[in-house]
Amino acid sequence: MSVRRSGQTSNTDRVDGDRRLFARRPAGTPPVRKAVRNAKLVSLPVAYAGRHAVGVGRRALGRPADEVSLDIRVRTAQHIFEVLGELKGCAAKLGQLLSIYELALPPELAEPYRTALAQLQDSTPTMLPQTVEQAMAAALGDGWRASFREFDTHRPTAASIGQVHRAVWCDGRPAAVKVMFPGARESVLSDLEQLRRISVLATVFVPGADVKSVTEAICACVADELDYAAEADNQRVFAEAYAGDPDFLVPRVIAQHGDVVVGEWLDGTPVSRIIAGGTTEQRNRAGLLIVRFLLSSWRRTGLLYADPHPGNFRMMPDGRLGIVDFGACTPWPNDGFDQLVQDVTGAVINGGTDELEAAFRRHGFVQPHRGFDVAAAHRALSAAFEPMVRPTFRLTTDWLRTQVRRALNPQLSNVNRELTIPPEFTPFGRATLTALGAVCQLGTDGSLRDEFVEGSPPIAAEIARFDPHRLRPRGASGTRPRFSVVD
Repeated sequence: MSVRRSGQTSNTDRVDGDRRLFARRPAGTPPVRKAVRNAKLVSLPVAYAGRHAVGVGRRALGRPADEVSLDIRVRTAQHIFEVLGELKGCAAKLGQLLSIYELALPPELAEPYRTALAQLQDSTPTMLPQTVEQAMAAALGDGWRASFREFDTHRPTAASIGQVHRAVWCDGRPAAVKVMFPGARESVLSDLEQLRRISVLATVFVPGADVKSVTEAICACVADELDYAAEADNQRVFAEAYAGDPDFLVPRVIAQHGDVVVGEWLDGTPVSRIIAGGTTEQRNRAGLLIVRFLLSSWRRTGLLYADPHPGNFRMMPDGRLGIVDFGACTPWPNDGFDQLVQDVTGAVINGGTDELEAAFRRHGFVQPHRGFDVAAAHRALSAAFEPMVRPTFRLTTDWLRTQVRRALNPQLSNVNRELTIPPEFTPFGRATLTALGAVCQLGTDGSLRDEFVEGSPPIAAEIARFDPHRLRPRGASGTRPRFSVVD
């Protein structure tokens, strides 16, 4: 709970002001008023600077530095989630990326974040039917309804910068019609400009990152999702690559015009629903198929599927995994990626600190002539790579929370402050963290090692050399202690 000080604006005052500013906004359209959106984003660094100033005073009065630092991080992250929840569009996409931060917190501190993120995902505005009619006419022409036997304007499914309507195409195929919010493109591009200005706040989460370059990479990823023609092309590539596949179903594109994409409708169960109440068998199958899809997709298509959150997957009645939303795709892998994967995997599971240091320096993860705690990096990666070498492993949010908290630990001694992630790996990092969040929420239990052996030749080569005697034995209670190399 925050205390209002003299001269401060309360949350109630801020919300009331927003309502007055949005009062003239046409019904059924998202909040795209530029001045309001910019003011909300600009408020973030101002508040951040204020918290640091207060923190200096508290440390001077004898409050422990770690306690002050934690307080600043908690308040800043909560403020970010609140602002993103009000902005929608681009902000909703960024909120999906920030959702991994919630996993870094102890359970007793995570609840406010979880609540804010749930609101962020559930509060996307809905276009009224007349606005949908106008958007469809703008893209397909005034006679657009002739292309459909049926079109439901009243019960859309939310998307971050638009919504999806169920329809029946003129040839009788059930169709999913994705329509962008009017004005969403302009407001997202405006958000990205503001994001560039406030990107220093990223140091709250990953203090060692090349913030400017990573921010540009994130902006490029988000801006690409505004191009529905490119999204349709991506979906066609995936649909062709997975046609007839026994494990996966990608709906074909029926038509694309302007800010509208029409694709085949998938009548499956959203993975988000399986997370909430699926059986153990359903959860395990969904999680393993998500891993299998991501490991296979860039080799089949030459594209990285960079947005693997639960809302983009469906479990079909025949057991296949259905995949939707192909806006966030990027050419992959980069030159040298396979060698990087093999070098790092080999150093972690078959080598030691010397090999890991050589791999990090060779592939640009450490600035030249800069030292780093390679032993700490080796320990952290050994724990993170444990699912690759165990015959079976259960991925849980507790396991992921441990890995994320280690990576985001704000202490100056944290090895992640000493490393530099090349910006070109930003889409891969987004995909990996988002997918891990999904499979850990599912509590996926099974042979992840087999999935990596089948899906990644560089990893398979190192697993084939792995000596299982290097693993610590299981604990007497049946729990899995952290994987580490036997010294």
